[in-house]
Amino acid sequence: MLQLGRLGPLVLGIADSSFLFLPFGNDILLIVLIARHRELAWQYVPIAAAGSAIGVVLLDLVARKGGEAGLEKMVSKKRFDYLKEKIGKRAAYMVALACIAPPPFPFTPVIAAASAFQYPRKKLVAVVFATRFVRFSIIAALAFLFGREILSVVQSSGFFWTMVGFIVICVIGSVYSVLGWIRRSKTTGQIKGAASDPKAA
Repeated sequence: MLQLGRLGPLVLGIADSSFLFLPFGNDILLIVLIARHRELAWQYVPIAAAGSAIGVVLLDLVARKGGEAGLEKMVSKKRFDYLKEKIGKRAAYMVALACIAPPPFPFTPVIAAASAFQYPRKKLVAVVFATRFVRFSIIAALAFLFGREILSVVQSSGFFWTMVGFIVICVIGSVYSVLGWIRRSKTTGQIKGAASDPKAA
């Protein structure tokens, strides 16, 4: 991703905010990029926020179509009831919190719930972009303050192997996440098909 330059935060932002499992991926990438190229921070931050917004649009297209039935297949009954109550009352607040808070706060379930409960897509994308912009701006400030220390860590062999382990975990988590979405989509489609089939009644 470092080799992609300005496109790195965009690509990783799309992946991280859609269906893949990449906790802290864009945060780490931004810190390293800004520590190396401080003069480009003003470009990296909005690009990363835009990537997150695009990723959320992809997630929204699936979750909004699946509706509440699809969401019920994605989360436990307890979490479904919790999300329905919170999203129904304070959708924008919950989405903003999901964008600002670090893992293990459930980002994907909150975004999927907002879409499933038909929170307006334009508002959803606007909140995601604005709050991610704030989060990445804070990260940029940290990179400015501790740039030298960050670069010394990045250049160490320990950091290299840590990243190797992190990538392996992300790949495994992403495969599990994508397979789960595919499985739930098929199940939801079968349920809708059975419901619309008069012979099934």
